[in-house]
Amino acid sequence: MLPLEGLRVIALEQAVSAPFCSRQLADLGADVIKIERPGEGDLARGYDGALNGVSAYFAWLNRGKRSVVLDLKAPDGLEALATLLEGADVFVHNLLPGAVERLGFGWEAVRERFPRLIWVSVSGYGLDGPYAHKKAYDLLIQAESGVISLTGTPEEAAKVGVSVADIASGLYGHASILAALIQRGRTGRGDRIEISMLESLSEWMMPPMYTQIGQGRTPERAGLRHNMIVPYGAYACRDGQVMFAVQNEREWTRFCTEVLGQPERATDPLYSSNQDRLANRAELEAEIERSFAHRSRTEVSRLLDRAGIASGAVNTVPDVIDHPQLKARGRWTEVQTPAGPIPALLPPHNLLGAPPRMGRVPALGEHTAEVLAELRSRP
Repeated sequence: MLPLEGLRVIALEQAVSAPFCSRQLADLGADVIKIERPGEGDLARGYDGALNGVSAYFAWLNRGKRSVVLDLKAPDGLEALATLLEGADVFVHNLLPGAVERLGFGWEAVRERFPRLIWVSVSGYGLDGPYAHKKAYDLLIQAESGVISLTGTPEEAAKVGVSVADIASGLYGHASILAALIQRGRTGRGDRIEISMLESLSEWMMPPMYTQIGQGRTPERAGLRHNMIVPYGAYACRDGQVMFAVQNEREWTRFCTEVLGQPERATDPLYSSNQDRLANRAELEAEIERSFAHRSRTEVSRLLDRAGIASGAVNTVPDVIDHPQLKARGRWTEVQTPAGPIPALLPPHNLLGAPPRMGRVPALGEHTAEVLAELRSRP
């Protein structure tokens, strides 16, 4: 029996943030009923047709859910949603600001009607404040939170290549739901959970914000190098780049002695602490690359491993698909979709006694008749 088996989740969701949250619940056994609009459904269905016509984003975010089409502009659609919520444990939603409230399912409207319901809002900026009614998407929140200001090269900022604002808010939503379920077990009552994409990414920005608060400076963009720790990043060698990280002074000494072959540099006052190395990074990093220039990536990696310095490859997407560690740990499996089976990675929950449920990616409205029949048969 999976940990969340018997839990019913109603997900009035679209795009990435809320679907990522509810998919974690589905993987762990919850019955996630995804409410979609007639005709087009979740807008993520139309992002692309990368998997034999199935959207890459939709396939990633919606396995294991049941798709129910309801027209929430019609009285019978609203009545069906209310009946679903009556028997539900969790209500997750991320429609446009104010939409759930206009439908009559805001927190104040449902808290007494469904006292055990855990009500979960995922929005760009939260439910109050001057930005509450602004639309929000991942790239916009990367910009608003300052993440983009730290990402890229010194010459040009760049966004993060995956949907970090959506993912962060989805994971905070998932964790908060689990906490609220434990609390409900003690009190018998549900709760309101309010997840803001801006607040989720701003939390991840605390180290650079503390640097600004404490030292009056913002860490600079450093491309494939860390902007607060040196040496940490990708460094050129004879036939490409090697990524490695020196995290403390013990490792710095081993790096100088066993990798650079320059033990005297470990005690050079210009580089005797991370703060010193950060202040003099241009000279130090140029010296590292001079030392690596006649060595292959394989040789440098071997020296780093021997010295106990963490290192890694600068992989491409095809490299990750074929990553030997993922293969060795059996992380790849298959899930079914309306277009046939597709590969999928197991989620990283890794509960020993509860392997995840890797359910089917639903077609639009695939479970409408089934779920509505369940409602009619409810005592």
